[in-house]
Amino acid sequence: MAAAEEDLEEPRLSELFETSKQLLDEVEEATDPSGSRMLQNKVVKGLEFLKKATEMLTQLDLFSRNEELEEIASADLKYLMVPAFHGALTLKQVNPSKRLEHLFEAREHFLNYLTQCQYYHVADFELPLIRNSTAENNTASSSMAYPNLVSMASQRQAKIERYRVKKEVENRLSALKSAVESGEADDQRVREYYILHLRRWISISLEEIESIDQEMRILRDKDSFKEASASHSSQQDKPAMKPFILTRNVAQAKVFGAGYPSLATMTVNEWYEQHQKYNTLPDQGIAKTSAEFRRAPEEQEDQEEKEENDDEQTLRRSREWDDWKDTHPRGYGNRQNMG
Repeated sequence: MAAAEEDLEEPRLSELFETSKQLLDEVEEATDPSGSRMLQNKVVKGLEFLKKATEMLTQLDLFSRNEELEEIASADLKYLMVPAFHGALTLKQVNPSKRLEHLFEAREHFLNYLTQCQYYHVADFELPLIRNSTAENNTASSSMAYPNLVSMASQRQAKIERYRVKKEVENRLSALKSAVESGEADDQRVREYYILHLRRWISISLEEIESIDQEMRILRDKDSFKEASASHSSQQDKPAMKPFILTRNVAQAKVFGAGYPSLATMTVNEWYEQHQKYNTLPDQGIAKTSAEFRRAPEEQEDQEEKEENDDEQTLRRSREWDDWKDTHPRGYGNRQNMG
């Protein structure tokens, strides 16, 4: 009797599925911040229900690799979406310290769902690569550094086609939703409704895996940059010490100590090269003056020799000029500005 009561209290698989689906819809449609307590409580509850549903599916062995999609009952097709729901709710968790762990876990759930759908031939699509090691991550990073234009074009075309199919599926789902939920649809329409849901979640899972791979690369590059910066800062050389002079007493330390404001800022060679660049060295000016002094006596001797060799007329003019200067002092005749 007690065992029967416990069986009644345990939720059925359909209840676990519908409750977790409702919680996922509420979280995705909510306008509150993703880190709010109310939303995170819904995420935690939804993950608990999906975990129980996964365990129950394993116990019931509801899906077998020995059967085709047509052999699965229409009412049971929806349970194939449990891993996809699990991955979507896992991404909604907000914990920066465990973000990389949550991304990896969500990717595993989406990949599990896509593997099941590919096995049952729900739709034609290419299964994403399994990247769960550092070496594969480095290979992906190197391929991103040198992208293949043909591969990029094919990926873009695949995204466009996936978006088109997703819109068609959503339009068809909206047309069947009211009939299926009200119970008026026949088995054929119910089956079509759930298969369309499976195809919709295939598109969502492929998009989420692409986003997860990009975010994981960013987080790993960020961690690598932090580690490199930490190692570089630890290996940096010690700061250069200021020059100092050993002194015998306090008086000498005040003049020649390290705190003296006139410490040398450059060497003698640096000072010489700087002054030589701008032609301000003392020896450059002395050399120029010495040359002028050497030229002055030479010019005077040339002038005297020229006067001796000149004719009498030149000599007479020179003597008259000297006599005129004797009788006309400097400033003679300039009376205009005198008071």
